[in-house]
Amino acid sequence: MFGKSKTAGNVANKHGSTTLISSETIITGDIHFSGAVHIEGRVKGNVSADQGLLTIAHNGSVEGDVRVQRVVVDGHVRGNVFAEEHLELASRAVITGNVFYSVIEMTKGSQVNGSLEHHPNGVPVGPQPLLERSDEEMPAGEVIEVADS
Repeated sequence: MFGKSKTAGNVANKHGSTTLISSETIITGDIHFSGAVHIEGRVKGNVSADQGLLTIAHNGSVEGDVRVQRVVVDGHVRGNVFAEEHLELASRAVITGNVFYSVIEMTKGSQVNGSLEHHPNGVPVGPQPLLERSDEEMPAGEVIEVADS
């Protein structure tokens, strides 16, 4: 599952590059990419791709919406996830937001604190409600607690 991913290798070979956001890095702002991005640090903004693979490692986090064709999560996402082709949630994955997917794999221990919605291409038609974001800091690698509404 999380060992040798054939998908990761195919994307890196096809596009020729993988971008690493290391564990000591914090990026504030949106990221748009093509190819593969591996997040071990923290991104405060939306992440999107024309064609690509996004991997969020166990100590990585994204505070914003994710719109990528193939997504592997073993860290934290606070925002909505739109996986057009494939979504893989590893055992330490925590998503606080709604998940829209075409194909999903969930490992025991992964968490989704929001709704799961299947769509043939992973993208729903029409506007989607945005997740309410707080200004509080979310340290990488810590579990996000959600207050009951």
